[in-house]
Amino acid sequence: MRKPLPLIGTPSAAHPGGRSALTCRFRCGDACFHAVPNTSGNEYIGDIVAGAVSRRSVMRAAAVVTVAAAAGTATAVGAARPAQAAPAAGAGHDHAGRPGKPGRPGKVDGARGLRFTPVAPNTADQVTVPDGYGQNVVIRWGEPILRGAPEFDPEHQSAAAQAGQFGYNNDFLALLPLRGEPHRQILVANHEYTDEILMFRDYDAANPTRDQVEIAWAAHGLSAVVVEEDRRTGALRPVRRHRLNRRVTATTEFRLTGPAAGSDLLKTSADPTGRKVLGTLNNCAGGVTPWGTTLHGEENFNQYFAHASRPTDARYGIGTGATERKWERFDKRFDLAQEPNEVHRFGWVVEFDPTDPDSVPRKRTALGRFKHEAATVRLTDDGRPVIYSGDDERFDYVYKFVGSKRMARGNSRAAREHNLTLLDEGTLYVARFTGDSPTAEIDGTGKLPSDGEFDGSGEWIPLATATADGAVSHVPGMTAEEVFVFTRLAGDKRQATKMDRPEDVEPNPRTGKVYVALTNNSNRGKSADHPAADEANPRNLNKHGQVLELTEARNRADSVSFAWKLFLVAGDPNDPATYFAGFPKEKVSPISCPDNVAFDPHGNLWISTDGNALGNHDGLFGVAVTGERRGELKQFLTVPKGAETCGPLVQDRRVLVSVQHPGEVDGADVANPASQWPDGPGTYVRPAVVAVWRKDGGDIGV
Repeated sequence: MRKPLPLIGTPSAAHPGGRSALTCRFRCGDACFHAVPNTSGNEYIGDIVAGAVSRRSVMRAAAVVTVAAAAGTATAVGAARPAQAAPAAGAGHDHAGRPGKPGRPGKVDGARGLRFTPVAPNTADQVTVPDGYGQNVVIRWGEPILRGAPEFDPEHQSAAAQAGQFGYNNDFLALLPLRGEPHRQILVANHEYTDEILMFRDYDAANPTRDQVEIAWAAHGLSAVVVEEDRRTGALRPVRRHRLNRRVTATTEFRLTGPAAGSDLLKTSADPTGRKVLGTLNNCAGGVTPWGTTLHGEENFNQYFAHASRPTDARYGIGTGATERKWERFDKRFDLAQEPNEVHRFGWVVEFDPTDPDSVPRKRTALGRFKHEAATVRLTDDGRPVIYSGDDERFDYVYKFVGSKRMARGNSRAAREHNLTLLDEGTLYVARFTGDSPTAEIDGTGKLPSDGEFDGSGEWIPLATATADGAVSHVPGMTAEEVFVFTRLAGDKRQATKMDRPEDVEPNPRTGKVYVALTNNSNRGKSADHPAADEANPRNLNKHGQVLELTEARNRADSVSFAWKLFLVAGDPNDPATYFAGFPKEKVSPISCPDNVAFDPHGNLWISTDGNALGNHDGLFGVAVTGERRGELKQFLTVPKGAETCGPLVQDRRVLVSVQHPGEVDGADVANPASQWPDGPGTYVRPAVVAVWRKDGGDIGV
């Protein structure tokens, strides 16, 4: 019998979970210290929306649209050394790029794809990887990627320079094949938020300068950069100034599409059409579509807008005073007292075409407006898209969208143009979970009920359906445009289940089962004002989170019913409240606060963490979901001090992660850094993308 893996460090007593106050201040506007926005009790207060827009039926279809999409069966679409300063990047889908160097790991027991020696929990200021594995920094904040962009000089930065350089705080990652250029791919990265205290030596939070604000605008958004394999070392390198390299920022033009586009709710003085918006903010996780585009979820957009006064704004956690960054001083669109509808133009899923440098990114209103953690895709058997997304807020909901149009095959212009309309028509649903155990057996401690599992049934409840001719609401008292713009209120009205911060939602490309990462909820059962534990969220004061597994009826992605069970209840394996799908807990790594999830080519689930409440650094973990080793969870890497593990991408021969907000520790600033990663003493701490591979050129974990 193996000994339990060691735990070290202690969680912060001053801040919920394991995340620093500095991170919460800039990433989500201190959401954990504000009142929970969902005070609905799942009872709809009819005048909330009525005060925001008159009751109109301009978007109602002439006839009632069927709630469920056409029938179809779903199919899937599908060491311990610091990272070096050398440039490099991600991996391909083929088996090129063999390092060919000695250092094959010794034979390690485990499920195929997970045969590596687990990294022990630690607090090292580096990226720590298993024995026999190598790593490199692919690209950092500030590296030039566009023609004419200067080398990074943080002491003399400008908005124009940053707009041509890799953005700040990379999160979601995607790698897409690049036709006609062997050993090259397109890396797409989200840039979730900026931390001006770690970006600017002379930053005064009470009085930011226009230059600093405009640099921050340019550091948000997305980056697309072509990367090239180094077949000798296993690394990837950015190809600077490639024709497909691109930056999308907080001032880039976007198009609003779908059923809410053109609504009075989306019109502003700068855009009386309600169809054109500048910028994207707080892009967290995302997804890759089968037709070759990427999806990006706008998450904590609320923190950028000042002076809210409406109940609809309060439901989205938008503050009544000034913002942290004070952007409203420099552009009136961030001041809701002057531009009340500007905030309605954020909180969407963005679709981006990295293969077309002239394309205009689109915000897809049919997928609803909330704090999208992600947007992941599968196809029904007849080729219609299904999009899953979590609303990352305490006591908010899980959603899916089922498209009504089939994907066109091939790469012709007509096929591409058709596929860029797929996410504008279909039905948006929200999830309701029902446990199958007596209420008395769910006591908030995490103790398993008498049947040995937290499990039950669920249903996808329709909110609205969009067609080419208009849209129909399935929520009494709300028009379709209100449902799409105020989706949280629609979920309240339809009595969706309040969850513990639903984040990434991913279908397994091998089995079709859907996995939901629920990061934590320290307010669960905290008082009579907060919902207590239920079978899907079985612990009060939940610091560590859980992972939910859904099996949709008959494995159909367009089904409106599902079975569910908790696959993993996170925390210290020595804690009786934890659960690892029934696998012996003395043989698993400790894990806390699951956030992003991904699948490897073998169908194993990989989980990145955000805010480890066990006192150790965040990391990336692999876990088998089928077979006799189901629930065997092993830590693959850890990230530096203050950092979060984001955007995991697991391929045959490489693993990529975003190392987000390294050094973001309370009291740190440019002059007093908390981390020396990635470039050592005397340099700015810089978020970056890291690639990991086996030194002997073999596949990951085999």
